[in-house]
Amino acid sequence: MFKKLFGGNKSVEEQFVAPLTGKVVSLDDVPDPVFSQRMMGNGVAVEPTDGKVVSPIAGEVVQVFPTKHAVGIKTKSGVEVLVHIGLETVSMEGEGFEGHVSAGDRVRPGDPLITFDMDLVNEKAKSTTTPVIITNFDEVVEHFEPSYNETATAGETGIMTVKTK
Repeated sequence: MFKKLFGGNKSVEEQFVAPLTGKVVSLDDVPDPVFSQRMMGNGVAVEPTDGKVVSPIAGEVVQVFPTKHAVGIKTKSGVEVLVHIGLETVSMEGEGFEGHVSAGDRVRPGDPLITFDMDLVNEKAKSTTTPVIITNFDEVVEHFEPSYNETATAGETGIMTVKTK
């Protein structure tokens, strides 16, 4: 009510870029129900062609999982995004993953987040497909526009546009 009366947070449009080079696909195509059924939130996924993960948006790193298979970033407007490298990669216990950021770091689109060994992930995990999820989607997103692309370039190609409430 306070926001409505006194004009609090204004709606913001956030442009996300690909965190990896590869093919941008719908979450419907992710072979894991946690992501395909949007249990953690909505977004897109990238089928990567290399193991370099960069920030898809400007914000603050709020979490780097101890196993380095996922990183969470919060934007200035309050959108929380999770980049989850591969499927069932937590079981690798960090093997083949190297983090380049820590919680509290400020990042811009294209800044290095994590590198990983694609061959090792292909060997030991279910998939290298990397969901990019807005974990607080229902609370903050008014409009969501995914951009699927056969050949996205990390840090450059737009993958989704989000308008906040």
